[in-house]
Amino acid sequence: MVVKEINYKETSYFSPLFCDYMNNDPKLKSFYNLYPSIDNFKKQIDQKKSEYRDKNREILYDVIKQQYKEINCSNEFNSMLESIKEKNTFTVTTGHQLNLFTGPIYFLYKILTTINLCDELTQKYPKFNFIPVYWMATEDHDFKEINHFNFENSKIEWKSNQTGVVGEFLTSELTTIIEELKRIFPNNKNSTELISLFKNTYLKSDCLSNATRSFVHLLFRKYNLLIIDANHKDLKNSFKDFLKKEVKDSFIKKSSLSTLKKLEELDYKAQAHTRDVNLFYIEKNERKRIIKKRNHFLIEGSTNKLEQKHIVDAIENNPEKFSPNVLFRTMYQEYLLPNLCYIGGPAEISYWLQLKKSFESFKITFPILLNRNSVLLISSRQMKKLNKLNVNINDVFLNLDKLTTIKTNEFSELNIDFSELKNILKNQFKYLFDIASKTD
Repeated sequence: MVVKEINYKETSYFSPLFCDYMNNDPKLKSFYNLYPSIDNFKKQIDQKKSEYRDKNREILYDVIKQQYKEINCSNEFNSMLESIKEKNTFTVTTGHQLNLFTGPIYFLYKILTTINLCDELTQKYPKFNFIPVYWMATEDHDFKEINHFNFENSKIEWKSNQTGVVGEFLTSELTTIIEELKRIFPNNKNSTELISLFKNTYLKSDCLSNATRSFVHLLFRKYNLLIIDANHKDLKNSFKDFLKKEVKDSFIKKSSLSTLKKLEELDYKAQAHTRDVNLFYIEKNERKRIIKKRNHFLIEGSTNKLEQKHIVDAIENNPEKFSPNVLFRTMYQEYLLPNLCYIGGPAEISYWLQLKKSFESFKITFPILLNRNSVLLISSRQMKKLNKLNVNINDVFLNLDKLTTIKTNEFSELNIDFSELKNILKNQFKYLFDIASKTD
C-alpha cells in the first residue's frame, strides 16, 4: 500500500480559517485555548479539573446507565462506565448526526481518531482514565440529511412522514431497507454480517437514538466507546441556568461579537451564524426556533407573542423541551462532560473557533480542538488510470476546469497561453475608458 500525505491547504477544498489553524498560524492563537499536542493535554487536564463541576459525574452516570440498560455490555465496559464518577477520569469526544447505517465514511474516521487519542493519552498519562465518547446529535430535525446512505452507485433511503427530533423517530418503518440491502450488497460473509447487524439493532430498537447506540456499540465494542444521548430531562435540568441566561441576555451573540469582528478583520468568514436566541423549542413532534423580537418572543411558525418570563418559567419546569442549536450545543456538551478535547471535521473546527469568548463568559473550559483523520482511498485500478493519464494525486483535488487546462497544454503542440493577449485588451479598454471620461 502506498501512502501519500497532502497538506489541507494544497487541496483548495477547505476554508482559510481551518487551514491556518491546522498550520498553527500564530495569528489565530487568541481563538482557542491550547493547540493539540500530547504535552498540552496535561495543562488541559489541570484546567478542566479545577473548573469542572464534579456533581455532573453522578448525573451523567445515572443517565448513561439507564440508556444502556437494553445493551449487553462487557465487564470491562461496565468498569469504564463506573470510572466516570472518579475525579481522575476525563473524556475525549466526537459528535455526529444519526445517519442511517453511519452514513459517510468520515463518521468512522471521527470515532477512530477519538479512540486512538485516548490510547495515546493513556500511555502518556497512566494516572488518569480516558474515555472515548460519541455524542449523538439526537435533537437534529433535518431528516433529509440523515435518512440515507450510498453504496457504490445506489442510494438507500428511508422515506418517512415522521417529524420532530430525529432521535425519536420510530424505526419500525425500516423493514423494507433489508430487502434493498440484500439486493445491492455482494453475496459474501461480510454482507451477511452487516445485514444481520442491521436487523439486530435498527429493527429491534424502538427509536433511531436507541438503534444508533446499539449499532455503533456493536461496531466498536472492543474499544469501550461511550455513546451519549443528551436529549434527557435530567441532563438539561443541570444546564437550565445557562438556558435561561441565553433567553434573557442573548448571551452567545453578545459574547462572540468581538471574535466575529476580529475574524472579519483577518479576512476570515464565520462558519456559523449566531442568533439572538440559540435555542429551539420541542413540542408535538416539532423542533422550532425561538425568535426574539423587541418586546416579546415567538416560536417559529406561530404568531403567539410570549413574554420573557413565560419562556424562563417553561425552562424551569420543563427544560427537556428546550434544545440548543449547533453553537450552544458545544457549551452544553462541555458543561456536562469532563472533556479535554473535541474531535471534529473542518467545518466544526471553524465554528468552535468563534466561541472561545462565550466559553470564558460562561466559565466553561474550552477544549482542545483536533481535526479528525481524513483519508482518500484509491484502488489499484484507479491508480493505474491516473498514471496512464499522467495525473498525480495532488491533481485530483484541482478544479476540473483548471485540470483540463493543464492537461490540454500538456498534449497540445500550440501555445495556448492567452495572458499576453489579455493584457493587451486590458490596456486598450483602459485607454478607451480614459477617453470616455474626458468626453462631456
